[in-house]
Amino acid sequence: MSETVNTFEAQQQGRPTGPLVRGYEVIIGFETHAQLSTASKIFSRASTAFGAEPNTQACAVDLALPGTLPVMNKGAVERAIKLGLALGSHIAPRSVFARKNYFYPDLPKGYQISQFEIPVVQGGVVSFFVGEEQKTVRLVRAHLEEDAGKSLHEDFVGQSGIDLNRAGTPLLEIVTEPDMRSTAEAVAYAKELHKIVTWIGICDGNMQEGSFRCDANVSVRRPGEKLGTRREIKNLNSFKFMQQAIDYEIRWQIDEIEDGRKIEQATVLFDPDTGETRAMRAKEDSADYRYFPDPDLPPLVIAADWIERVKAEMPELPRAMAERYVRDHGLSEYDAAQLTQSAALAGYFDEAVKAGATPKLASNWITGEMARRLNAAEIGIEAAPVKAQQLAQLVKRIADGTLPNNAARQVFEALWTGEGSDVDAIIEAKDLKPMNDAGALDKILDEVIAKNAKNVEEYRGGKEKALNALVGQVMKASGGKANPAQVTELLKAKLA
Repeated sequence: MSETVNTFEAQQQGRPTGPLVRGYEVIIGFETHAQLSTASKIFSRASTAFGAEPNTQACAVDLALPGTLPVMNKGAVERAIKLGLALGSHIAPRSVFARKNYFYPDLPKGYQISQFEIPVVQGGVVSFFVGEEQKTVRLVRAHLEEDAGKSLHEDFVGQSGIDLNRAGTPLLEIVTEPDMRSTAEAVAYAKELHKIVTWIGICDGNMQEGSFRCDANVSVRRPGEKLGTRREIKNLNSFKFMQQAIDYEIRWQIDEIEDGRKIEQATVLFDPDTGETRAMRAKEDSADYRYFPDPDLPPLVIAADWIERVKAEMPELPRAMAERYVRDHGLSEYDAAQLTQSAALAGYFDEAVKAGATPKLASNWITGEMARRLNAAEIGIEAAPVKAQQLAQLVKRIADGTLPNNAARQVFEALWTGEGSDVDAIIEAKDLKPMNDAGALDKILDEVIAKNAKNVEEYRGGKEKALNALVGQVMKASGGKANPAQVTELLKAKLA
């Protein structure tokens, strides 16, 4: 619940401008709360497990009973260090906890323990792709803090219930500069950050359970004007709702300005049923929270050897893995980024290449046909019916000329549906071996040329696309068994 830095006018002058919406530039910054994957809370030993009965996982410290004192969870600090290392941030050797004062029924102490002036993680960047264009968002900070409880309204008539199970749950709040210039860029950033925190194991990323919650600060301005007044959309817990909420908020703000009304700084909520945002309260600034150092917690000191030990235990990061794919396998940066969307997907690709698949062909199939089917089935690569070794076998048969693309798709379909499990056996069973009879292929070529005089004339007239039509006719007549490259060369020779 800190403030996205939205006043660095000098810094923003050089930032790239995104697509204009009705003549307005969109400015977006993010604050993301990542629940850390510790077994216990940030200042107590109470469990952080999800789904327990209300108020069964709140100890005396979480309830703020008199005489209790917070004790720092070392595991939470270590997870903050991991994020700093993953994002190229500065990890403060000394950071300070503060009391952030505000009054909600689900905040027993009347303040939240957070970090203000000296956060544990400072700076850093998140790079990602929007389509095939690479973008970079700068981070201001990531700081440790405790979560509040939860107010329950649905099950009580005229009253609210308070569940303090979440009180004291460790959070890392990750704050960006206002560097995003479109909804697409904002959603891509959120997905990339989600990937990173789950990849390094500091957060389970479960958005439905509130483990990864995003607040979007949105404003609009005419190009060249000073930054507009922002409104903060709170607790976006799905990428779909995130896109809908930001799109609506942009349209709403432009409508207000066009109608001559002034945008008031506010915290708003998104209603997925109506697709609209609505104001919840006037937006607080840092002065409203009356921060001061927490007298119960000493400064957090992180020794250099602790950082080095954590660094040595870190997995290969997605950006480093993508660079390796470009360097060692000759993949494009875009393809490498697609393959490193998750550790499981990258592992699948690595396993296929290890089993003998040509990297580029394997990449094409994983990001193409495989991705299409996974999306349609709404499953992850871990649940894919086609295993990496099977894909490698399929790719090898494409590379050695045994399978044209059309026949390869038939084999993939059989593997996916469980009709078969061995590529070579499926090829035999479906009679998909390529046409090796030169005489039969020559006859098909002559028949296709005779029946498609218009395409022949267009090709001889300089239209290269006409040749593709002829190749398609030959492939159809051969039942997909002819080699497209061979057919192309033979047609060129016959039509020369």
